[in-house]
Amino acid sequence: MERDFLIYNTLTRRKEKFEPINPGLAGIYVCGPTVYGDAHLGHARPGITYDVLVRLFRHLGYKVRYVRNITDVGHLENDADSGEDKIAQKARIEQLEPMEVVQHYTIRYHEAMKLLNTLPPSIEPRASGHIIEQISLVETILEKGFAYESNGSVYFDVERYNREYPYGILSGRSLEDMLSNTARTLEGQQDKRSQFDFALWKKAAPEHIMRWPSPWSIGFPGWHLECSAMSAKYLGDNFDIHGGGMDLLFPHHECELAQNTASRGTGGVKYWMHNNMITINGQKMGKSLGNFITLEELFTGSHKILTQPYTPMTIRFFILQAHYRSTLDFSNEALVAAEKGYKKMMQAKRDISSINTKQGVLSPEIKSLHEGIYEALCDDMNTPIALAHLFDAVRIVNSAKDGQMTLTTEDKQVIEDLFENIAEGVLGLTDEQSLTSNSKIINGVMEIVLEMRKEAKANRDFAKSDMIRDNLTRLGITIKDTKEGAEWSI
Repeated sequence: MERDFLIYNTLTRRKEKFEPINPGLAGIYVCGPTVYGDAHLGHARPGITYDVLVRLFRHLGYKVRYVRNITDVGHLENDADSGEDKIAQKARIEQLEPMEVVQHYTIRYHEAMKLLNTLPPSIEPRASGHIIEQISLVETILEKGFAYESNGSVYFDVERYNREYPYGILSGRSLEDMLSNTARTLEGQQDKRSQFDFALWKKAAPEHIMRWPSPWSIGFPGWHLECSAMSAKYLGDNFDIHGGGMDLLFPHHECELAQNTASRGTGGVKYWMHNNMITINGQKMGKSLGNFITLEELFTGSHKILTQPYTPMTIRFFILQAHYRSTLDFSNEALVAAEKGYKKMMQAKRDISSINTKQGVLSPEIKSLHEGIYEALCDDMNTPIALAHLFDAVRIVNSAKDGQMTLTTEDKQVIEDLFENIAEGVLGLTDEQSLTSNSKIINGVMEIVLEMRKEAKANRDFAKSDMIRDNLTRLGITIKDTKEGAEWSI
C-alpha cells in the first residue's frame, strides 16, 4: 500500500485520495442484479468494473470485504412504488414459485460471471433473507420522524428530511427545483403526501405473492431499503465504497443515502462510485427497455444483430477498453477489434517465456512502462491507459521475438510479471487458449451453448439450432448429435 489510489467520488464530484476508514481494510458494497431474467451485456460492466477494483485493492495489499447483493423482492415495475413485483410477475407468467425464478436466474447469473472471470463476492446477501433488518430500519426512520404510515404502507417523508438534510446531494438535484418543475400528481399514489416520497414498506395487495408480516401490514419492503439494511449489517454504519451503475444514481442511491442519514445521522458511505452504461445506438441497454443482448447470446452468436460469437475474454477486454465512467457503445466492429487486441496480448504473453535474454539491468523503457501501468490503475482505475501500456509491452515482446532487440533478464522478468500480475491478476484477462482456461472457460461456455441448442430443437426452432451449429463450425468447433446428447470437438 505504498501507492496512493485516487478514486472519483460521485458525492463530491472530484477525485480523492482513497483513505480507508480502517487502515489496511477496504469495505465495498455493490448493488447486484434483480434476478428475473438472464444476465446481459449491461450486467457485465458493473460485474467486471468492481471485480477489477477488488482485484486491484488486494494487489495493493488491502484486505477487502466485498459485498454484492441479490435483489429478489420489492423491485416493482418501472422502478416505482406501484405496479407488480418484477420477480412475482415473471413467476406468474411462467407459472412458477417466485423463489424458483430467483434460484434459476441467480444460478445463471453466477455462471455468466464465472465465465467472465469475476471473483465471487465475500458475502452475497439476498433481500428476502433480511426482512427483519429492513423492518427494524423502517422502525428507526419512523422514530426519527422522517417517515409516516398510511393505510398499512410506510413512506419516507422527503420534504421533512430536506428541511434538515439536502435531498438530492448525491445526484446533484434540488428538491425545490424538482417540485417547481414537476406537476403535482399523485394518481395511483394517494397514500403519499408528496410524489417524491418513496416506499419503505408496502402493504401487499391480495394478489401479491411475496409478503411478510410487519407492525404495519402484511407486505414487503421497498426496493431502496434492502441496500441500506444489508450494507450496514455486513460493513457497519460507515464503510468505504458503495458502487453501482450510473442508472442507479437516482432514485435508488439517492434514496439509500437519505435512509442512511435519517436512521443514523450519517450518510454511511465515504466514496460513492458509479460505472457508466453500455449503449446501443446511444440508448441505455437494459431488460426494462427490451434492447439488451444476453451474455449467452454473445457467447453463442445467436442474437440477430451479432455477426459472430464472442468469447468471455473478448467481452471483458471490450469493457476494459473504456474508462468505467465513460459510456461504451456496442457494435460488432468494436467487439471484433477487442477480439484481435485480446488475442494479440495473449500471444505475447505466451511468447515471452521463450525469448532469449542478455545480462544487464532493467532498461529505462521497461521501468517507465511498469510505472505507467501502476499510475494508470491508481488514477481512478484507468484501464484503457493501463491496456495501452501493456500493448507497449506487447510491441517490445514482438520486437525481441523478431530479433530487432534483446531484452535483459530483468526486462523479461518485469514484462512476465506485468502479464501475470496485472493483465491476468488485476484486469482478469486469462488466456483462453491455455489448457487450464480451456477446461474452466471453454467447457463452461459449450455447456451453455449446447443447452441453448437443445432448447431450440425442443421448441422446434430449427433455424436457431442450425445457426448455433453453423456459428460454432465457423469457429472450428464440430457438433455431433448422438443418442446420449450432443458432443463437441475442436
